[in-house]
Amino acid sequence: MESSSYTDVILVDLEDNAIGQMEKLEAHQKGVLHRAFSVFIFNNKLELLLQRRAFGKYHSEGLWTNTCCSHPAPGETVLEAANRRLKEEMELECQLHTSFSFIYKAELDNNLTEYELDHVVVGFSDETPHINPSEAIAFKWLKLEDIAEDIKKHPEHYTAWFKIILTDHLSILTSQLPHESLSKNHI
Repeated sequence: MESSSYTDVILVDLEDNAIGQMEKLEAHQKGVLHRAFSVFIFNNKLELLLQRRAFGKYHSEGLWTNTCCSHPAPGETVLEAANRRLKEEMELECQLHTSFSFIYKAELDNNLTEYELDHVVVGFSDETPHINPSEAIAFKWLKLEDIAEDIKKHPEHYTAWFKIILTDHLSILTSQLPHESLSKNHI
């Protein structure tokens, strides 16, 4: 259960134009395209802050994923929602910027389908997170190349969207980082 009080997601077309709204669980049951975001927080060592999703989440419970993710509420921008959820889930605040977006569709547990136009949001912080136990049960900082290696060995330990970002969009993500030590050749 997310700590936010809203229950609707923003339905979008392939160009990210809002075309309506729908209750969040219903959108996942019907596999309707909607707006989402995935936050990636890096520290000064360029390690990514991962969270392990809490048990009891309506899907992907207990899996490792990026720092936080969710859906903007109707009337809320992606960056407003990303800042709100980062604070709610990890008790972190930092400057965020939208990096890129992509559309994906993935079958999940509980007969749910993620069909999302996902905005990848990036920020930098060396603060220690204080996780909300209803959202996450653990966190760790890891280098992208170590995560990519573990995904190859244990893909079942990670969320669908996180695996897609790290396999299909990694070069875009790493191009946003300040050091060349994360070049595509190292991952």
